[in-house]
Amino acid sequence: MTNYGLSNDFLKCKSIFVIGGISAILQLMAILGYSVALAALGPQPTSAAEYFAIYQESPIQMVLRGDFLLLILIGLYLGTFPPLYISLRRLSPVYTALATLFTIITVALAFAGEATFSLLYLAEQYATSTSEMLQAQFLAAGEAVIASGMWHSTAAYMSGILLQGSGVMISIIMLRSPDFHKVTAYAGLFGNGLDLIQHLIHPFAPEVSAILMQVMGLFYFIWFPMLAWDFLRLAKAQPN
Repeated sequence: MTNYGLSNDFLKCKSIFVIGGISAILQLMAILGYSVALAALGPQPTSAAEYFAIYQESPIQMVLRGDFLLLILIGLYLGTFPPLYISLRRLSPVYTALATLFTIITVALAFAGEATFSLLYLAEQYATSTSEMLQAQFLAAGEAVIASGMWHSTAAYMSGILLQGSGVMISIIMLRSPDFHKVTAYAGLFGNGLDLIQHLIHPFAPEVSAILMQVMGLFYFIWFPMLAWDFLRLAKAQPN
């Protein structure tokens, strides 16, 4: 049976490749769900007052229009990066290890800084409060949570650089591997590369960043299903 260039010490990794394939499919579903939610329900709120108003209509809508689906997308990298590391570490041990480490750090920072449940709690307190002074305090607390969340804090900015930089590194290494389609590698390179550029310029040129986000999304819609295809193909190639 063909092992697609994998050495013998990788032949016991079938379950890791299966997990990687499933994770990539779920990442595709998360980014599709996020895109559909924003298109159907409206753009992401930009203030605590907007979040609290949406909460009073529907708490579920508030969650869908926030960052929770993106948190799922980022968290699932813990499923896709181990098989990438296993497959590519022989080609570039240092950069593959760095990309994996940076991704783990990013996931940890994303889970630490994501604001959905904090905003849900504050929105509930705001909705049940009858004191204007307390409501003003809840709004101020909500703004503080948003400022320290996934889009505005220094930690979030640096973690975005780490995540997209890891995607660029791993895609470049992937180009040299016989285990992955070139389409997978190029889609990852362009998707993560454009994402990295838009992330870097977002605080200074949000209009340009918004255009790049639309373009990069097309490459992600290719990258995730192709990753799933390659992982499941590699899993099938492993002996039972």
